[in-house]
Amino acid sequence: MSKTIYTNGLIYTLDSNQPVVESVVVENGRIIDLGSHHEINLQWGRAGSKMVDLGGKMVTPGLIDSHLHLSGLAFNFIDLDLTGTKSKTEMLGKIKQKADTIEPGKWLIGMGWDENLFTEGTTPTIEELDYVAPHCPIFLKRICYHAFLVNSKALEMIDYHPSKEVPKGGSVVLDPQTKKPTGMLLESASQLVTKHIPEKTYEELKNGLGLGMKFAIKKGLTSVHTNDPAYLGGLEQTYKMYDELINQEKYDLRCNLLIDYPFLPALKEKGMFAGFGNEKLQIGAIKIFADGAFGRRTALLSEPYNDEPSQYGEAMQTQDVLFNMVKDAREQSFPIAVHTIGDQALENVLDILDQFPKVNYRDRIIHTSLVREDLVKRLADPSRIADIQPRFVVGDYPWVIDRIGKDRERHLYAWKTLLSEGVLCAGGSDTPVEPVDPLLGIHAAVTRKTPGHLETWNESQKISMLEAIKLFTIGGAYATNEEAKKGTISRGKLADMTVYSKNLFEMENPDELLETNIEMAIIDGKIQEV
Repeated sequence: MSKTIYTNGLIYTLDSNQPVVESVVVENGRIIDLGSHHEINLQWGRAGSKMVDLGGKMVTPGLIDSHLHLSGLAFNFIDLDLTGTKSKTEMLGKIKQKADTIEPGKWLIGMGWDENLFTEGTTPTIEELDYVAPHCPIFLKRICYHAFLVNSKALEMIDYHPSKEVPKGGSVVLDPQTKKPTGMLLESASQLVTKHIPEKTYEELKNGLGLGMKFAIKKGLTSVHTNDPAYLGGLEQTYKMYDELINQEKYDLRCNLLIDYPFLPALKEKGMFAGFGNEKLQIGAIKIFADGAFGRRTALLSEPYNDEPSQYGEAMQTQDVLFNMVKDAREQSFPIAVHTIGDQALENVLDILDQFPKVNYRDRIIHTSLVREDLVKRLADPSRIADIQPRFVVGDYPWVIDRIGKDRERHLYAWKTLLSEGVLCAGGSDTPVEPVDPLLGIHAAVTRKTPGHLETWNESQKISMLEAIKLFTIGGAYATNEEAKKGTISRGKLADMTVYSKNLFEMENPDELLETNIEMAIIDGKIQEV
């Protein structure tokens, strides 16, 4: 195979041996040499080598999103996308517009609503949902996937009545006066509805997933770590879709699949293990939930919620159950990836992890949102990595301060502290909770503010541009123990690179990130369509 020389670039390798170069030589999807334009041209610029002029643009190792749900992105292409809706009126208008295209009795599914973004109104009531869609059942997932809205038609479809048993860990919110449903379901109460919603066809899901993968590449991503089996029809169907898209139809996005705990027996039956697959598609860690989210006060705290002193949040599993889940994963040599937002949930998880031997892959603490000082050193273990989502500062502030109180804010999204104490950190988006755009994540990490706003949240926890970029490159590689394969632009590593319209290191104002475009995403040495 002929060699490709990417030249005339400002290439930040993140490799201390050669921090900045002008040219990179690629062969068979690997980097075989790098250096100045002159020396690379002398060594490799003979006939048969393909030259790609980078036009002086900034280049970094390929960007990696360490935690998202490509299935959620897929559903945004299939269902009603309410992400970014700014008012109740706008939300109801979108629902009505979609409902008018749906036959009576057919489900209207949507996702992405967030009442904290509303400049007018609050969460729609069941009566309002009935008004805009009286003929079809509605099921709308909040952006956090921990709260859901339904209308009366949906309750009718599931044969809801006051004595109906609700799955453990969930609740149907009732009006305190009338004792009737408000239309809000919390946590596992969503299962009352989801089992009545007809499954999408395999081709619908696969097509949406393919569109999601292409969209991620357009945002500069070359690798993602994605958690989907619960949304794509189970382990076998999920893996089949990815296998067909990546290994057969040559979608180049590298995907590491986090597998939900209930599918652990199926992994064993199919002979799948951590690292199973190839350099494009691999099985990753076992996904477990330790708690919920701040929005509905289900994140598990060691002290009560500031705005609801009777509540501490909810443990999604008892300690005994959580211990046995980790034990089951360890018996198959799997690392775990635990959704952990509250500080008490983090303590509970660390207490259990400390009882088990390490495996060949790092355990992942996903979100790591509220971290007390006494827990930071316990996280600073080379066998553990914190999967953090910088854009959460945009989605959660300022209302989250009401939840946890000003005194605890210093422990919230304390990325500077984590990094300075030696905690391995990887950057992600948790899409569809936040946008699948690593530049927005980098902006949030270095500014700790909402784009277009002046107020900065907990400014002492800002990180540098270099630290932020490392989250989405080197950090992402560490999360899957692939630091020897990617994360830096180095000889022998995979030829994955991201090219930018502006130099991120020379920006006078980090808000310039919001005007920066992805010029190229290069995977396996091949330029992707952006």
